[in-house]
Amino acid sequence: MSATVRIPAPLQKMTAMQSEVECAGATVGACIESLEAKYPGIKAKLCDEQGKVRRYLNLYLNDQDIRMLQSEETPVKSGDHLSIIPAIAGGME
Repeated sequence: MSATVRIPAPLQKMTAMQSEVECAGATVGACIESLEAKYPGIKAKLCDEQGKVRRYLNLYLNDQDIRMLQSEETPVKSGDHLSIIPAIAGGME
């Protein structure tokens, strides 16, 4: 399976400044492993020590939050889009 991953600006230095890259894998977790193989060190930025997506990151598969699906076990099909969105905190004063 091949999916397109949208990389946020803070992580683009790890992907040679590319805002979109390709990954392969049948699940979100496998796609993260595919990214790690191409861009060593990126998994540590995305996942904690247990391999779970870090709490301050949101991953969306085709506009659906993977936490509302099957998290890292969410199936990925060819042509899917996986977006990495850093959580933003703050508010109005």
